[in-house]
Amino acid sequence: MTKPPIIWTNVLIFSLTFLIAAIAVPYYAITVGFSWVEIVATILCLGYCGMSITAGYHRLWAHKTYEAHPVLQWFFAIGGAFALQNSALHWSSDHRVHHKFVDQNDKDPYSAKRGFWFSHIGWMLREYQSQRYSDYSNVRDLQNNPIVMWQHKHYLALTIATNFGIPLFLGFLTDNYIGMLLSVGVLRLVLSHHFTFFINSLAHIWGSQPYTDQNSARDNGILAFLTYGEGYHNFHHIFEYDYRNGIRWWQFDPTKWLIKSCSWLGLTRNLKICPEDRILKAKALMELKRAQAKAMLLPDAELILQKMEHEYALLLERMQAYFEVQKQLMQQRKDQIQQRKAQLLQQYNDFDVRKHYAEMKHNWQQQQQQWQTFIQQFA
Repeated sequence: MTKPPIIWTNVLIFSLTFLIAAIAVPYYAITVGFSWVEIVATILCLGYCGMSITAGYHRLWAHKTYEAHPVLQWFFAIGGAFALQNSALHWSSDHRVHHKFVDQNDKDPYSAKRGFWFSHIGWMLREYQSQRYSDYSNVRDLQNNPIVMWQHKHYLALTIATNFGIPLFLGFLTDNYIGMLLSVGVLRLVLSHHFTFFINSLAHIWGSQPYTDQNSARDNGILAFLTYGEGYHNFHHIFEYDYRNGIRWWQFDPTKWLIKSCSWLGLTRNLKICPEDRILKAKALMELKRAQAKAMLLPDAELILQKMEHEYALLLERMQAYFEVQKQLMQQRKDQIQQRKAQLLQQYNDFDVRKHYAEMKHNWQQQQQQWQTFIQQFA
């Protein structure tokens, strides 16, 4: 089978930046050394790029898990160009196809079933999806977003301006152009690339599947640390509309923390979350499947499986009953709050009316006295 043509631009970018990061950066670190300013700047720029992809490209535009103020969208659009991972429009289009056809080698643009190398970087080195660069029918909603389309139209200029301009500007401020170009320019770019690429490759190979085994996605806390929370990929692939990836308080998901914090500032709104009962049901089903697989190997497997099915059915029944009552209780509390608000409003209105009445009575009495004083002059 003939392989698609090589995309030499991508090959050169990935190869040259990787070689500089692997050879020139360590050499400079040993012979000259990086100052704390360069290290901090690299970490901050790496975070800016990473969060622009995770919070912007991924959770905002690709999955629409929340809505963002235009200021925040501009912030992500610039950071996404700085990350050099294609425009938000194209990135989101690819990612929606990935979710729709995950693990289908002929349709998933970076199917993990084609191996680590292909899903990590190989899919970008050849013209595997040349037609995708003109077909954006699955992102028509984003085509109505002026910020997304502005970034798409000026993507090349933005990538050059950010990837050269930001390191050079920082070099100007610190009087160390080479150090900033190597650290903020190249090392940051390579790390940003491969940390993101790990989600397409390692996050479909290495980790656990607590919520579903219908696709290859895995949950992995180590990858979550490197990718600002994206490592909880098994959860994400079954509940992709949830703005969270790490749903527990102890799970490392700074992207979730950023989105939530911005909601307190009015920069994000309509944060979508999956109902807790759906999450627990998915987890219970996976526990049942694993337990059934082990029970099949036991001598009295049939009796154990029957007992297991009974306990599982009872679990779902009681779970549903619990969440129904919880829902009723929450509605009751909501109604009580609304009633209390109405009572307070009525009390306020009553107080306002009484206050207004007292003022009018005082004004009338005062005017009546003034009138009597005035009219007595003509008695």
